[in-house]
Amino acid sequence: MFAPRLISGLSEIASAHDALICDVWGVVHDGRQHHPAAAEALYCFKEKHGPVVLLTNAPRVPAEVAAQCASYGLPTDCYDAIVSSGGAAREELARRSAERTLPLYYIGPDRDLPMIHGLDVRRARLDEAEVALAIGLRDDMAETPADYADELAAMKAKGLQMLCANPDLVVHRGERLLYCAGALAAEYEKRGGDVTYYGKPHRPVYESALAAAALAAKAGKRESPKRPLAVGDGLLTDIRGANGAGLEALFIADGVHGEDVEPYTADHLARLFARYGATAGSVTRKLAW
Repeated sequence: MFAPRLISGLSEIASAHDALICDVWGVVHDGRQHHPAAAEALYCFKEKHGPVVLLTNAPRVPAEVAAQCASYGLPTDCYDAIVSSGGAAREELARRSAERTLPLYYIGPDRDLPMIHGLDVRRARLDEAEVALAIGLRDDMAETPADYADELAAMKAKGLQMLCANPDLVVHRGERLLYCAGALAAEYEKRGGDVTYYGKPHRPVYESALAAAALAAKAGKRESPKRPLAVGDGLLTDIRGANGAGLEALFIADGVHGEDVEPYTADHLARLFARYGATAGSVTRKLAW
């Protein structure tokens, strides 16, 4: 097994890279407030080495992600661009509704409805819908995927395709671990349901992030990045996605995997990576410079 390098901060490896593709939730903020040390690390990398693109599985368009990050105190000038799974899913809905109104079965909280605003989409009952959009659980503070068993069974019986706008299984909100749309999608797939995912670990969203990095580099009169580094705390999404896209990866240990990272040794982390089929060359506790 390949043992990762344990580092104390991004500065130890930054000079080997010319772009940063960085996860958001769990790395830059915790769903309530931003991490100042992470913001400083983004600032330093952007100033000294190259563009910073925030890549998130948030089921929101990039402008809404930016507003949310700002509400948590994250400075807007510590990154160059945001790429989101919600933005990618919206583009697909726009394509499907370009010529006629699309009847859509919506699964998610009302607060995320702006993702479909402005599209020729009609919220429909399950029996009327042509496709389902899973943004998240309707009440992620109280519900689990088990609460959707009958709903998923009915969707499968109808043969309804699910578009998953957030492939994450779980996320931290403060100290709590909450289920995401990816957990619903996984349950639907177990039943034989058809799911299309938008976001990490799927390669197209990394291509979008790399394109955004290239644009930012051009705007800053830098060469197009050739040695990008992906940063994230999710082995199934951030790290496996980086592996699939051919990017080097930095794993943030104090994140979604909780106590599974203990004992915090290179050998144990190598075994953890093997369990998830992921590889990261470097590991640090938290993102810091």
